[in-house]
Amino acid sequence: MSQLDGPAFHRIPPWVKAKLSPTAIEKIQKVHNFVETECIPAEPIMKAQIAEVGKRWTTQPLMHELRQKAKTAGLFNLFLPSHFKESPGLTNLEYSCCAEIMGRVYWAQQTMNCHAPETGNIELLAKYCTPEQKKKWLQPLLDGTASSAYSMTEPDVASSDATQIGCRITKEGDKYVINGRKLFGNCMWNSENKFYILMGCSDPYNPNKWARHSMVIVPTNTPGITQVRNLTIMGYDHAPEGHGEYIYEDVRVPLENIILGEGRAFEIAQGRLGPGRIHHCMRLIGQCERAYELALVRCIDPRKTPRGKLIGQFDSNIERIAQMRLEIDQARLVVLNAADTMDIHGNKAGRYAIAQSKILVPNMATRIIDECMQLYGGQGLTQHTQLPEMWTYARFVRIADGPDSAHRHQVGRDELKTAEKYAKRNREYQRRYKALAEKMGQKYETFE
Repeated sequence: MSQLDGPAFHRIPPWVKAKLSPTAIEKIQKVHNFVETECIPAEPIMKAQIAEVGKRWTTQPLMHELRQKAKTAGLFNLFLPSHFKESPGLTNLEYSCCAEIMGRVYWAQQTMNCHAPETGNIELLAKYCTPEQKKKWLQPLLDGTASSAYSMTEPDVASSDATQIGCRITKEGDKYVINGRKLFGNCMWNSENKFYILMGCSDPYNPNKWARHSMVIVPTNTPGITQVRNLTIMGYDHAPEGHGEYIYEDVRVPLENIILGEGRAFEIAQGRLGPGRIHHCMRLIGQCERAYELALVRCIDPRKTPRGKLIGQFDSNIERIAQMRLEIDQARLVVLNAADTMDIHGNKAGRYAIAQSKILVPNMATRIIDECMQLYGGQGLTQHTQLPEMWTYARFVRIADGPDSAHRHQVGRDELKTAEKYAKRNREYQRRYKALAEKMGQKYETFE
């Protein structure tokens, strides 16, 4: 049997297998082995270590241990595209296959330094920063000796329209001074979080609204930053990283902490968000596969026989299983297409396929996981399985990196731009029909 026929490659379509390099095949297999043997069995232990008194906002000892194992095995930073010198050499398409496997455990991505927001921040720093900035800020992230956060969302504006972001960045002498409120940057309570990449408004009166904002690196120990609280997501605090709410009051950072230059934030943001959206989607497909497997196990559980039948023997549940299989497989194709498009044509050209993925996959995942919870009955809503946490993550991704309604608007707007060419094509159909009717002596009819 070929290696490509093994469990690690079971769900990968033939056209993707044909594009996998020997390096990618090796990495996919190693990621699969690591998740199956190191991560999944350790889920209860990881939870127990977080729950220890006084340790909730400290990275678990087991996480440090697994990260070192993954690093030694060459599984660190797999997401970084091959056109970066720091990359391990995988394309977006190849990494997508790894990301799906990582998604089987919520935190498995972190063991391999492939977790959000690190992935986006590392790629951002690798793509846009100076050599000096890379040495100071990027290298510790690549080495796994520090973590970072992304500070963009604000409570006082509609952040789905990022041009409204109002946190002020003012230049004073040799410093930038920052004032404003932010949401969702990872918690400062975890001391491994060393800096934020903050997006703020540096030129509010610029007639070009896309040139009003800048990005700066803000060390977490800078005076003036106050963490108001941790924000729970559907009741989960996501310790030990969490989602903080912050106030920036006269926070001063050196001018050298600007990324790319003043007014370049949107250029940077678009370069950052494309790949990250794909990573989220592939991990969600991995979560769906895990949830689906749990549902299959439930369907054949001999202890659960309502009305004398296994749960999987009811026609409605057989149809449920079939529908879930179809939806997971079609979603995977959409995301793999987006990853391949990015590889061939670049992130900008792939924005339509990226938007498709961002719309379809989180919605699909919430629906699939919800059905799996239904098959489990009351236990499906409790810590008896990972299903509630999976569902919460999927629901979160519908909003993370931009709400799906904004992406629908983009897709719909782009499609409407194509309407005129179809109108022209239909006018040509009508012209040819009229000519043919006259030639054949038939009555010409029109509904125009």
